Amino acid sequence: MAGDRLKREAAHAAVGRYVESGIVIGLGTGSTATFAVRRIGELVASGELRDIRGVPTSARTTALANELGIPLATLTEAYPRFTIDGADEISPELALIKGRGGALLREKIVASSSEEGLIVVADSGKLVDSLGAGPLPVEIDSFGWEATLEALASLGCKPELRMDWTDPGRPFVTDGGHYTADCAFDSIPDPASLETEIKHIPGALECGLFVGLTRTAVVAGEEGTQFMEPKPG
Repeated sequence: MAGDRLKREAAHAAVGRYVESGIVIGLGTGSTATFAVRRIGELVASGELRDIRGVPTSARTTALANELGIPLATLTEAYPRFTIDGADEISPELALIKGRGGALLREKIVASSSEEGLIVVADSGKLVDSLGAGPLPVEIDSFGWEATLEALASLGCKPELRMDWTDPGRPFVTDGGHYTADCAFDSIPDPASLETEIKHIPGALECGLFVGLTRTAVVAGEEGTQFMEPKPG
């Protein structure tokens, strides 16, 4: 599939340029991040990467890294130099929507703890003129979730409780034991302000707006791979 090929190209380009021996790296979650984790595993197995440790952002990534023989660390032991992860949407300013794969809280904790921020890997289909082309995930506490959805709706969106992919009769539960609200906005012209508003809602633990965290976006398209950095100021 063309989409998988481009995701792989972006992931391999990012690993090839930024990952080196002797560092700690945040390991993202999702289909594109998986290509990066697998590439790191290949380089560890071949001996090209040594003394490297990964901080995983989900149980799925932890299992994959263990399978590939990538040594792991916790944030108690070390902060990553940077995190490699995918994105659901990328704005021209390199603000992101992440979390449709279900790991946004842990992804944000690890990315925010990274000394040099987030290296985003994506195919060109993730580039948007304005965030909000698809739903914005918000990780919420399971207690009083109905009230939290009402509060989110007051911000101008249509929130829906995410149901489990394998059992649609029950809510999806994150690794942290929380629920997720998928919030449909017409558009998100000011991601930073919306992030602040959401985080003022009791019960809203974290949202999928990643603002000011991107160091570089490595984006693969049919015409090649580009390395995009935030514009100064």
